[in-house]
Amino acid sequence: MSHEAATPAAGPRKTVIRNIGLVLSGALENPILDADTIAAVDGRITQIGRARDIDAEGATVIIDAKGCALAPGLIDSHVHPVAGDWTPRQNQLGWIDSNLNGGITTMISAGEVHTPGRPRDVIGLKALAISAQRQFANFRPSGVKVHAGAPCIEPEMTEQDFKDLAEAGVKLLGEVGLGGVKDGPTARRMVAWARKYGIQSTIHTGGPSIPGSGLIDKDVVLEADTDVVGHINGGHTALPDTQIRCICEGCKRGLEIVHNGNERAALYALRAATEMKQLERVILGTDAPAGSGVQPLGILRMISMLSALGDLPAEQAICLATGNTARMRKLDCGLIETGRAADFVLMDTAQHSAGETLLDSIRLGDLPGIGMVIIDGLVRCQRSRNTPPAKRIPTIEKA
Repeated sequence: MSHEAATPAAGPRKTVIRNIGLVLSGALENPILDADTIAAVDGRITQIGRARDIDAEGATVIIDAKGCALAPGLIDSHVHPVAGDWTPRQNQLGWIDSNLNGGITTMISAGEVHTPGRPRDVIGLKALAISAQRQFANFRPSGVKVHAGAPCIEPEMTEQDFKDLAEAGVKLLGEVGLGGVKDGPTARRMVAWARKYGIQSTIHTGGPSIPGSGLIDKDVVLEADTDVVGHINGGHTALPDTQIRCICEGCKRGLEIVHNGNERAALYALRAATEMKQLERVILGTDAPAGSGVQPLGILRMISMLSALGDLPAEQAICLATGNTARMRKLDCGLIETGRAADFVLMDTAQHSAGETLLDSIRLGDLPGIGMVIIDGLVRCQRSRNTPPAKRIPTIEKA
């Protein structure tokens, strides 16, 4: 697929998806919708329901889902981009396009920490953050929405620096702990400044991941009071269970579970949130690119693992990577609701899975087969080159 944005057609662009076998909403409170058809105009969902009730007149694109399931495009809450679709961490081109083939339509930067020669001085780190925010706002690799420009804070920063960043369009902080700020009191002061100016914060949790990072334990996490507890299952090394439990119970912030962390700790954190009846706090990321590489199917694998081993219904597991993240990150995607971005992934049971249905197969730990990925109503990927082949594949009837 082209890496450039598609040229919009003259007049309204109307996309209709029909013959959907299962509509997964992304919302924990109502994860399955009674619908088989969705319409979108100019990249926004306008109608959700049964075919007889949907106005398909004037459709410029008609997609036959062939009975496949439709879910919101998956959101990776924790990535480390650098420049376009290249990462120096593994010297790899096309990693974002590969994630698109894993159903990812939106990515959230936890800091551009792998940038060669990353500046640590205040002027330099602000310049890098603003530049990254602008670059990914202007260029979507394969159409994927990358929310970037996340500075790693340093002790010399003042409140004015956070105000400057916010006024320049920066809306995220990189993981607290990857820069020079590693103590609770300093982190708490700067996180409060960031929050004052509408900048959302995340903290590194667990043992060090790259040279220059360090151990961030429960005391620092709780005192810092960031909006999201980044990789609560470690990235890679997890805290002891007692500390994970303390964090879950000691704050009301987001609990992020990542692919590149400790899987046993991920299941422990999920159980803690479930027991507390606070599953809405759990979101998913990959923490890639990293030393363990790029995982194009990382979010799908987390969904299957948490469902199969964490006793979580598959339709709810999908919410952790869609609606939960969208609500916590204040995004306009991630939920099948009118007015939201028309970002979808169409998928079906993988061929020869032991599961009779898509949801059954996920509960058994299998990955679904992706047949199509749509961003802002535009088809960006058809049959995935990375997932196992699905039993059914959607087709484009009119384009």
